[in-house]
Amino acid sequence: MKAMFQYANPTRFVAFANTVQPYCLIATVGLIAAGLYLSFFYAPPDYQQGETVRIMFIHVPAAWMALFVYTIMALSSAVGMIWKHPLADVAAKTAAPIGACFTFLALVTGSLWGKPMWGTWWVWDARLTSVLVLFLLYIGYMAIWRAIDEPIQAGRIAAILAIVGFVNVPIIKFSVDWWNSLHQPASVIRMDGPTIHPTILVPLLVMAIAYSMLFLTLHLVAMRSEILKRRIRTMRLAQVDG
Repeated sequence: MKAMFQYANPTRFVAFANTVQPYCLIATVGLIAAGLYLSFFYAPPDYQQGETVRIMFIHVPAAWMALFVYTIMALSSAVGMIWKHPLADVAAKTAAPIGACFTFLALVTGSLWGKPMWGTWWVWDARLTSVLVLFLLYIGYMAIWRAIDEPIQAGRIAAILAIVGFVNVPIIKFSVDWWNSLHQPASVIRMDGPTIHPTILVPLLVMAIAYSMLFLTLHLVAMRSEILKRRIRTMRLAQVDG
C-alpha cells in the first residue's frame, strides 16, 4: 500500500516520469528493432501460411496489449474509487487511447491475416466479436471523458464503465475454449508451457516486450501531460473565482 501511494503526489510523479522516460524510449526503440529483425529474418515461413505468418508478430502482441491495457484501466479505476488515489483516474484516462490503438491494430492485422487464411476479412465468431466489443468499450470510456467537463464526475462514471466492462477480458481470453471459433486455442500462455517452436516463440515474446515498453513510454508521457493540463485548468478556475 505504501508503495502504491509513493508517487501519489503529482509533482513527484512528473519528476519520476521525466527521469525514466528517456530510458524507456531507448529500450522501446531497441526492442522494436530487435523484434522486427527476428520476425522477418529469424523466424521461418510457415509450411502452410508461408510469409503471411509474419503478420502474427504484429497481431498477437497487439491483442495481448489490448487486454493488458484494459486491465490496467480497470485496476486504476478500482483504486481510484476505493482508495481515492489522486493519480488513479489519470492513469486510467490516459491509458484508454493507447489501448484503443492496440485494439484497432489487432482488429486490422487480424483481418489482413484472416483473408488469406480463412478466405474472409471478418467473421462473427466469439473471439472477433468480443474484441470488437472491447474496442467499443475503449471508445465509450473516452467519450465519457469528452462529454463531461468536470473531472471528478467524469472519472467516477468512466470508472464504473471500466470496471463493469472488465468482464469482457476473460470472455476474450477463454472464448476459443468456450465456443467454436476459427482461432486456435492458446499456444503460448498455457499451464503445460508453450507449444510453438522457439523460432516463432522468441520473436513473438520480444515483440510483446517491445509493445509493453512502448505502452509504458507513451503512458508516462500522457500522464505527465494530463497532470499539467489539470494544473492549468485549476489555475484558470482560480483566476476566474478571483
